[in-house]
Amino acid sequence: MSYIILTDSSANLTDELIEQCGVSVISFTFHVGDKELKSYIKGQKTDLKQFYTMMEEKEHITTSLISPDAFTDFFEEFLQNGLDILYIGFSSGLSGTYQSSTIAAELLREKYPDRKILTVDTLCACLGQGLLVYHASELKKAGKNIDEVYDWLMENRLRMCHWFTVDDLFFLKRGGRVSGTAAILGSLLQVKPVMHVDDNGKLIVVEKARGRKQSFQAMVRHMEQTVENPEEQMIYIAHGNCEEEALYVQQLILDKFSVKGTLINCIDPVIGSHSGPGTMAIFYLGRNRD
Repeated sequence: MSYIILTDSSANLTDELIEQCGVSVISFTFHVGDKELKSYIKGQKTDLKQFYTMMEEKEHITTSLISPDAFTDFFEEFLQNGLDILYIGFSSGLSGTYQSSTIAAELLREKYPDRKILTVDTLCACLGQGLLVYHASELKKAGKNIDEVYDWLMENRLRMCHWFTVDDLFFLKRGGRVSGTAAILGSLLQVKPVMHVDDNGKLIVVEKARGRKQSFQAMVRHMEQTVENPEEQMIYIAHGNCEEEALYVQQLILDKFSVKGTLINCIDPVIGSHSGPGTMAIFYLGRNRD
């Protein structure tokens, strides 16, 4: 049977990749003051420079879960057209949104008993989730059916490595990821946390680097310790409005590995509102996440 791959805007895919992968995207929303905005609108580009300027000015920005009702409307459009659904979602360790998708899927299975609705908790974020979407779309193009792609995702999701750092600990402090004391001391001492997403899909500080470039080098060092068959892989790089530094990280990777290719994209507002300007992250398939 025909099926479609769906995801949400936290996957941080470029417009070109969305079209290339043949996927559809449901958007998170965020709020700046009383104004509600969508993180992704098909065919429209969000002014991310303006968004990150607002963050630097410490504007109050909040995000919202995607509701079960929104998922129901999103999924039903494809079910009505006779398509089965494979939804690849944002980590349940970072958001309750995946739970919303399962509530919608359960209700719709009763309404559309002949349709298949599969949901995947990627335990991933940002372009880690996006890279899984890319691999899933490649498998679909190769002729794999919905169950085969689902099984591959479940077997390989914990191989998706995320390494990242932030420039300003204020935003992690605001989200409760680090203490206020740690944020103040880190800023004074120019300590940059090097973090990853663990097997529960949560953010974990692994080490602390003394300086920005040292934190980038630490991420690539962790990649060197865990990556598998880099010559066969696309490596994704995400940044919080710091493209020049992303190009520096890209070069660090290319100097160390022969890879199939790289992709650089600016982090979307929903993820960016929690990590802040200057965030840098790399994503790839490895032996494990540690």
